[in-house]
Amino acid sequence: MDWPTTLEELIQIQAAIDQMKPEPWLPQDAQISAAGAFVCFPRNVPGSGRAGDPAWAAAALLVGHELNEVATLVGASAEPFIRGALALREGPLLEAALRSLRARPDLVFVDATGRDHPRGAGLALQLGAVLDRPTIGVTRRPLVAKTPELSDPSRGARAPLEVRGQIVGYWLRTQAGAEPIAVHAAWRTEAELAAKLTLAFTESSRTPEPIRQARRAARQLRASAGIRTPQSQ
Repeated sequence: MDWPTTLEELIQIQAAIDQMKPEPWLPQDAQISAAGAFVCFPRNVPGSGRAGDPAWAAAALLVGHELNEVATLVGASAEPFIRGALALREGPLLEAALRSLRARPDLVFVDATGRDHPRGAGLALQLGAVLDRPTIGVTRRPLVAKTPELSDPSRGARAPLEVRGQIVGYWLRTQAGAEPIAVHAAWRTEAELAAKLTLAFTESSRTPEPIRQARRAARQLRASAGIRTPQSQ
């Protein structure tokens, strides 16, 4: 599956992915490898950014809870940010970063939604289809799902995220007393497994460690580039 280059193509692909019913994935080993992928852009870019914005991408691979490998790359965005069309801006960059890893992960965490999406196929779902890897989406908040109140302050507290009457993920508290995150079932993962594995790969922060390590690597790469932002000019 190739990445689309226009919004019209993306909408068609998202509609097709929404209808796919891949076989659910179940881990076969007690210790699995999980990668996280992240893309960052220049700070303080006005509006939604532009096509051609510099981009710094990273993928981090953990085996169990140990960081095994990090891959980084410098690229450029193909499009500005469009709600519901993040794949146009980030999809090829995330794929390239993940394919730069020497080892193939069992699972990929993505800073994007899955079926919590206006067309039922967010970037976390689409990236999994492209890579043929199970994926889990993790975001700060839901995109279109109803956002339930989560009053329980304990780690592991959760409430379902529903779209059209279906549970597509969980509003999950990964650290006691911290703000919850939205965990999204994506390619070949169901909501229960997504919540379980997100907790398993979350240690001292709110964010699962594979994404946290990828985010740190991408931001360090951006900092090393010394790009001046509009605000600093």
